[in-house]
Amino acid sequence: MGSLSPKLPETSQFKPLDPEELRKHAHRMVDFIADYYQNIETYPVLTQVQPGYLPARLPQTAPYLPESLDTILDDIGKEIIPGMTHWQSPNFFAFFPATISTAAFVGEMLCTCFNSVGFNWLASPASTELEMVVIDWLANMLKLPKTFMFSGSGGGVIQNTSSEAILVTLVAARDQVLAKTGYRNLGNLVVYGSDQTHSTFTKASKLAGINPSNIRLLPTSLDTGFALSPVTLRTALAADVASGLVPLYLCATVGTTSTTAIDPIETLADVANNYGIWMHVDAAYGGSACICPEFRDYLNGIERADSLSLSPHKWLLSYLDCCCLWVRKPSLLVNALSTNPEYLSNKQSESSSVVDFKDWQVGTGRRFKSLRLWMIMRSYGVANLQSHIRRHVHMAKMFEGFVKSDPRFEIVVPSKFALVCFRLISPTNKDGSGQTETLNQKLLELVNSTGQIYMTHTKVSGEYVLRFAVGATLTEERHVVSAWKLIKEGADAVCP
Repeated sequence: MGSLSPKLPETSQFKPLDPEELRKHAHRMVDFIADYYQNIETYPVLTQVQPGYLPARLPQTAPYLPESLDTILDDIGKEIIPGMTHWQSPNFFAFFPATISTAAFVGEMLCTCFNSVGFNWLASPASTELEMVVIDWLANMLKLPKTFMFSGSGGGVIQNTSSEAILVTLVAARDQVLAKTGYRNLGNLVVYGSDQTHSTFTKASKLAGINPSNIRLLPTSLDTGFALSPVTLRTALAADVASGLVPLYLCATVGTTSTTAIDPIETLADVANNYGIWMHVDAAYGGSACICPEFRDYLNGIERADSLSLSPHKWLLSYLDCCCLWVRKPSLLVNALSTNPEYLSNKQSESSSVVDFKDWQVGTGRRFKSLRLWMIMRSYGVANLQSHIRRHVHMAKMFEGFVKSDPRFEIVVPSKFALVCFRLISPTNKDGSGQTETLNQKLLELVNSTGQIYMTHTKVSGEYVLRFAVGATLTEERHVVSAWKLIKEGADAVCP
């Protein structure tokens, strides 16, 4: 039968990976990326496009025949970049940072190059064992106890995000308890965090089968810096036990999203250990700072926790995604998450002489992400990583000083890391209520609409608060100074 389709290219001409073509295209792409970083300040930080802009500007079907890299890159410049919110802009002060570096980029190139699917040791011995090495290196930088290290009695694994770290430890805690009490008691399990704990805790709890009515988000207050009070926790635990419920898991935080509140690990561990519940410390943001001696006290008591996670993609110059999780008893994780199909059986795994990371995570496949951390640690050393964090903390303190110098503003929570929580006070309502929220909403909208900087807000104790998070890799003092100038001009415009 005849065909109206265009003539197909000769199969022999199609080479998805030709080393010389890769060399040419990769060099071209590196130039494109370097130019993007070099020119990033010329783009509005917060995208100015409207919903649905892209489908209207791109074809409805994929091309039947090949297009050149130059044509594709041209469209990226015209169609994709205008729709980007530029997280790597030095004027990005929203959320928490997603840091980058040359070393991490090169490490990611190697990770992509090898395309290793390291689900077990045999699938990629180097991938598994390098991950064990860098996890212990970082544990040493944090001065973690040997009970969290492969060189001791524990160990760690690179998850994608904190969400997965919380989920897998919740599942391990759940299965440990239900193995003793029976799965009929699943509906009686109770988990605990504060009202400042990341929202992923609630999501992970639901995924782990916890009854939503048994997820306790305990109240915090400005008096404690929005940290979880051990007294509040003990009261909640006692009430649940008296009601016949089974306390399971506590998620403490070092550096909450809204205000970087720090839960007191030592005193919370007293309570958690007394009730025999799993204690996880989510240090996704603040944990990285603990490689600096002046911040290490925030992890005091960590030896009494069951697990700890932090995200190097937030503050240790690693591209997204990279979350390091340490556990004191890896066997509990493996017992809950292991799968052993016949097609993956091998004598090394069966001898229990190796680590199979597929049994430490939700999925099976995994990338060679440890290359990024290895490259970062070797290329920069601990000293430069400490300086990187201290530089951001210094700039945040500088911004905090600017805010304090203007009587129209107030600091809501003293800065602990590199986040400043502040607000504009209504001149007609100094107690911070009423018009204050509207004023700050207007100020935030005005400042972000300029495209010159990007900030976000939060609400704590019902109060609307502006967040200024310093942390983008390319941010310098001049960017903080310019941001403050813009914020002051915005205040001039919105104040009655």
